[in-house]
Amino acid sequence: MPQPSDAVTPMTELLRTLDLERLEENLFRGVSPQVGWQRVFGGQVVAQALMAAQRTSADDRFVHSLHAYFLLPGDPKVPIVYQVERLRDGSSFSTRRVTAIQHGRAIFAMSVSLQIEEPGFEHQTTMPQVRQPEELMSEKRFQEMFLAQAPEMVKRYWGQKRPVEIRPLNLVHYVSEEKLKPEAQIWVRTTGEVPNERHYQAAVLAYLSDMTLLDTSLYPHGTTIFHPQVQAASIDHAMWFHRPCGLDDWLLYTQDSPSASGARGMTRGSLYTRSGELVASVAQEGLIRKRASD
Repeated sequence: MPQPSDAVTPMTELLRTLDLERLEENLFRGVSPQVGWQRVFGGQVVAQALMAAQRTSADDRFVHSLHAYFLLPGDPKVPIVYQVERLRDGSSFSTRRVTAIQHGRAIFAMSVSLQIEEPGFEHQTTMPQVRQPEELMSEKRFQEMFLAQAPEMVKRYWGQKRPVEIRPLNLVHYVSEEKLKPEAQIWVRTTGEVPNERHYQAAVLAYLSDMTLLDTSLYPHGTTIFHPQVQAASIDHAMWFHRPCGLDDWLLYTQDSPSASGARGMTRGSLYTRSGELVASVAQEGLIRKRASD
């Protein structure tokens, strides 16, 4: 459990949102940081739901996969209640179903599978060779160079202090309408210390896994989720946790979008440590609807 501090940083604020209040044996309540957004960030709901599931499981069982659906936008002004169903506790695996509730309605549903640690076969894909994060433009430098001329939505997103720093290898899609390949390589890291406790580490990894995916599906169309004529929202989110990760250094988040159709874009992601270990895999489909012209 994170310790209270007089200095509230974005990371300490995130850890506080993950420290859910237990209302009953399988019932928890979480709050959202008041950052001025109209809806709750999807990664926050995934992370809080995962914390709720983990708190109903044995300490020696760790999440290996989650599958979630975003049903309604979350209201950041009121708490979210997380109801956990204990579907199964076997000798090796546990399964939980988590429903997030606001205003008497389900806004989110997620299944989580947890497993004891076991030895077995091992292999992984190779991390691509890319420039290191120290060779790339920092968020602060990007803000200084581009935010003054950026649209208001971009200013709000990039100008806000966050618990995760992002350094994309390519910034073209933020400053032009060039049509690009549906691929992205982005270095990400937390802006503060994460407790050396695997349940918190998994939840923070789930939080950051929801960042930038929808944008990648819009690269071939010369637009972004910030464009006023694009309506964008996550529909579902799946994640597989392959290896534990301490989150004390940069991670490379490689993404590609194999398809967009029916006002939906699908994106896949892989998270690697700097040394090349594959930490997690992600898949997400999102709404990328063109708004009707006036």
